Amino acid sequence: IPNPEVKCSQLFINGEFVDAQSGKTFATYNPATGKKICDVAEASKEDVDKAVAAARAAFDATAPWRKMNASARGHLLYKLADLVEQDIAYVASLETLDNGKPYQFAVNDVHSAINLLRYYGGLADKIHGRTLPVDGDHFSYTRYEPVGVCGQILPWNFPFMLCCLKLSPAVAAGCTVVIKPAEQTPLTALYLAKLSKEVGFPDGVINVVTGFGETGAALSGHMDVNKVSFTGSTEVGKLIQEAAGKSNCKRVTLEMGGKSPLVIAEDADLDLAAEIAHLSVMFNAGQCCVAASRLFVHENVYDDFCKKAVELAKKRTLGCPFDCPDQGPQIDEEQTAKILELIESGQKEGAKLLCGGKRATDKGNLFVEPTVFADVTDNMRIAKE
Repeated sequence: IPNPEVKCSQLFINGEFVDAQSGKTFATYNPATGKKICDVAEASKEDVDKAVAAARAAFDATAPWRKMNASARGHLLYKLADLVEQDIAYVASLETLDNGKPYQFAVNDVHSAINLLRYYGGLADKIHGRTLPVDGDHFSYTRYEPVGVCGQILPWNFPFMLCCLKLSPAVAAGCTVVIKPAEQTPLTALYLAKLSKEVGFPDGVINVVTGFGETGAALSGHMDVNKVSFTGSTEVGKLIQEAAGKSNCKRVTLEMGGKSPLVIAEDADLDLAAEIAHLSVMFNAGQCCVAASRLFVHENVYDDFCKKAVELAKKRTLGCPFDCPDQGPQIDEEQTAKILELIESGQKEGAKLLCGGKRATDKGNLFVEPTVFADVTDNMRIAKE
């Protein structure tokens, strides 16, 4: 669906789509074309307060959600997975439109999200404690209870899949959530909220607030949020950890940036190794926290491996994500500029540029050529960042 209709662009709070209290909106863009998709409500601190209050009320001991048994919670997740599966072409198209990843990879992401919803749906009634043998006339046991209101801050590289990854276990455990998507990719989280209403989640259990860093800061520092989960940059993760500590010492889960190494041994199958390395670093236009962006190659096969790596990089197709190329655009100009600046630093610091290294302007302003460096040393920025 090359031009999917945007069905949801308001905040989702307490079971309803509403405008931001300030009336403010921001634009979300198609990174492949640079064209505006639509305007989305921009949540303020007051909107976050309202969403957290709704989540807190839904978590109250007398609320329908807390009275619902575990198998019923799991059944709701299964029903949500079924609706997503019915709409898989639409959800994947919306993801491609808003994120720029090739459609076939967006479909894979949605399949993964469906699996997550069903996995945690099946786990909901299997969360149990243990009885513990102790000395004396005592009875000792553990019991798991839902932590409460969970703030969930999403990245832009796998928006829908990671929304489901964070939402599913929290809901299965009986928590309520306030989700804050990345400002670059808000649309699929809002659509998931719409589907959650259709399957019968009680009002306030799932809330979505869209906005920029200020929105995320209001959520991570909120005194009535019991836990915050964040996936994104290390820089922002540090700020969230600090905000959590300075507020109510809420629990924190952080998944941040990485610089994963891949070792190519002397006796490796070089064709297979080059293919694995290529996919490991180029997947999702390199926008992946576990991308194998450092390769350590045995000196006896170094030159042969570099040749194969360059051949694969040059064969890689770039283009409109709905035409199913190997690679789409970077997410926005900020990330594109960071990549080009790092490429420039590699050249200045003495690494050998074997291919790529610049914008693929014939495809669009946010496309970057697949790039391979050789003769990289550990002290170079491209080896560390």
